[in-house]
Amino acid sequence: MAMQPATPKPRKALTAPRKAGARNRAPNTPVWRRVALVAAIIFVLDQALKYLVVHLLQLDRVREIDVLPPWLNLRMAWNQGMNFGLFSSDVDVMRWVLIAIAVAVCVWVGAWVLRANPSRLAQISAGFLIGGALGNVIDRLMYGAVADFLNMSLPGWQNPYSFNVADIAIFIGALGLVLQPPEAKSSPAKRREPARSGAAKPPAAAKPVTRATTKPPSRAAQGELSLDDPAGGDKPRDEGGNSR
Repeated sequence: MAMQPATPKPRKALTAPRKAGARNRAPNTPVWRRVALVAAIIFVLDQALKYLVVHLLQLDRVREIDVLPPWLNLRMAWNQGMNFGLFSSDVDVMRWVLIAIAVAVCVWVGAWVLRANPSRLAQISAGFLIGGALGNVIDRLMYGAVADFLNMSLPGWQNPYSFNVADIAIFIGALGLVLQPPEAKSSPAKRREPARSGAAKPPAAAKPVTRATTKPPSRAAQGELSLDDPAGGDKPRDEGGNSR
């Protein structure tokens, strides 16, 4: 009886299956830390410079201070509109509308960062945008308008507009979010089969060999043989049937 070879057992996967949702939650923590850190740096820098210019240098009273003329000057301007004086208005309702727009933009950008998990450039740009927008929101709540004090001109050309650090951060953040490369769509990963050992395939089961056996003649056949030929049928016969 031929023995069948034992079939090799499949190897177990080395990596344990991850829990549901662990893949999506893990990358979000450093993303929020990076965005919050950049936003906090921009916010603190903007508010510190505004406090220095308005309260210590008293630029709101002096109005003008030359630092590196004509390249860099301090020119005080209270902006009641958006960046670089856009949509300026003396109506108090416009201030609250601009505050609501800035807060809505910050919430939308934060939700997008949490959902999309973008690249590092997009995260830094989002931090610039959120930090600058919150800096201008604080100005509108405290002063009723945004404190603009930076003025950059050229020889023979005087720039009539002033801006602040928050305006620069908002512009850089919006530009970075617009120019970031599109994210490639991730294709579903194919499941890898466990590696097989280099052993040869198990041979096919050998068929049992059957031996040819000759059955002994029956008793009736032996009786006929002894009656017809008592001598065993070894002598030849002639045409008449007589043995020679």
